[in-house]
Amino acid sequence: MIRNYANSLTHPVFKVVAQIATEQGLEAYVIGGFVRDLLLERISKDIDIVVVGSGLDLAQAAADKLRVKKVSVFQNFGTAHFTYKDLSVEFVGARKESYRSESRKPIVENGTLADDQMRRDFTINALALSLREETFGNLVDPFNGLTDLEKGIIRTPLDPDTTYSDDPLRMMRAIRFATQLNFKIEANSLQSIYDNANRLSIISMERIMDEFNKIVLSDEPSRGIKLLFSTKLLHHFFPELINLQGVETIDGKSHKDNFYHTLEVLDNVAKYSDNLWLRWGALLHDIAKPTTKKFDPSIGWTFHSHEEIGARMTPKIFNRLKLPLDQKMKYVQKLVRLHLRPIALVKGSVTDSAIRRLLNEAGDDIEDLMILCNADITSKNEFKVKRYRENFAKVTDKLKAVEEKDRIRNFQPPVSGELIMETYGIGPCHEIGLIKSQIKEAILEGIIENEVNAAFNYMLTIGERLGFKRRSEKIFNK
Repeated sequence: MIRNYANSLTHPVFKVVAQIATEQGLEAYVIGGFVRDLLLERISKDIDIVVVGSGLDLAQAAADKLRVKKVSVFQNFGTAHFTYKDLSVEFVGARKESYRSESRKPIVENGTLADDQMRRDFTINALALSLREETFGNLVDPFNGLTDLEKGIIRTPLDPDTTYSDDPLRMMRAIRFATQLNFKIEANSLQSIYDNANRLSIISMERIMDEFNKIVLSDEPSRGIKLLFSTKLLHHFFPELINLQGVETIDGKSHKDNFYHTLEVLDNVAKYSDNLWLRWGALLHDIAKPTTKKFDPSIGWTFHSHEEIGARMTPKIFNRLKLPLDQKMKYVQKLVRLHLRPIALVKGSVTDSAIRRLLNEAGDDIEDLMILCNADITSKNEFKVKRYRENFAKVTDKLKAVEEKDRIRNFQPPVSGELIMETYGIGPCHEIGLIKSQIKEAILEGIIENEVNAAFNYMLTIGERLGFKRRSEKIFNK
């Protein structure tokens, strides 16, 4: 029985393409992710239309009819693209592909719809709907992709060894789709990923990270990362994360498995934020524990300074993984460096001074830091977790109270270097930095308030100790 989904193809793009294709005697189909998401009742803004023959003329004709002014044509790839309202529409000629072992770039030839569906990565992405008027909306499904979609299975149209060896990025995509859609990878396909994991070496790090970040941004990223671990794909690009795995026991004392702890923290963060770089903060927060691990017979396992060493590792990891080395990296580095600070406040007495220092160092990232630290509270002891979370709530309330009172977040000392030089009639020197530093410390310690007059008077006291004579009698009233 032929299934028809004409009632779901209501967007004007489909009607226009169908009319032109019929008039010109062309075979045209909407294929791939749009069809998959349509059947899953997921919103998709990307339409791929495959044409048996050249898709370039059909693209231009459709754009003219839809009054789209700009069509981007890529002659070398035989593709054309335009944007219509909220949709991205791409046209391509049906093709068949063959691969060389040293490259994922295929040798491309013109082909039939069957050839084009055969070259697709998964059966659920090989589904096509006809865009000819007489068969409009008919499903073309040679590999039972609809059944796999209904059963939640990721399967390759061809032998998985061929599919994955030809284009090893498909192994990352299999795990990404399984994670995003909460599907299972068919057993033969999963074994094939394990067998072909070393083929990932021919893929650029940028492409690997594009897929990995989509896994990290999924609702439950640990599912995907565990699959990457079990298939050995993770070992090829993220050895620092692999090194967290395992438990060592000496004298009956064991430390926790920091790999699975990290994944638990990542999932906890994912419940509260879709910020990719906050999730990277979760991935890297304990990354230096293998480096800093020591056994002390009196207290057990220690990981002293793992937060500082982890922060130093962050730029190197970002650089190797071809991740941005801009403010995003610095943000993650800050989270790694500070991730123990709120926990320390939960354990000890919460002084205003400690709160001011945390606010000053975390700045506008304090809320994200608190999400990470709250997510870092993992234990099988429910009573212990409950007690930590109650104390954590108190720290959060204290942060708000101190911030409202002292305005410490991102603050700079109210007295500038120019004012110090004017007051004492001196030029730039080491002592100016010393005075500003002491004023900042006094504010953080609560000795003086965070305002100009208090800071100026405190500056006079420091200047007198340093032997400076006041030259300007300027008085500030603010």
